[in-house]
Amino acid sequence: MANQYEVQGDVLVVSLEGALNSMNAAQVEAEVQRRLDQGTNQLLFDLGALGYISSAGLRVVLIAAKRLRQSAGRLVLCGMHDQIREAFEISGFLNILDVADTRACALERFNEVA
Repeated sequence: MANQYEVQGDVLVVSLEGALNSMNAAQVEAEVQRRLDQGTNQLLFDLGALGYISSAGLRVVLIAAKRLRQSAGRLVLCGMHDQIREAFEISGFLNILDVADTRACALERFNEVA
């Protein structure tokens, strides 16, 4: 799994590839938390290349969302394939997370007044 972390404007874009599961969730969580500790408060998870997400992976997203909510930050998800969307739907997370279809649409959300 080759995750990519890049900054576009004030937004940290985390592109997840392959699977996000118990084998690598802690590593992704630690890197995201480290960057949030450095002051990032706008986070975009691009899930376009993600083929599988487990409950451990969902937890990484939820922890980031909770932390950003506490700091008046913002989290947006984009690029969900049907299987990934289903995992978020079953968990009930689609009701509480901001989801956009494309990266471009997601980046526009950060410019909107919350």
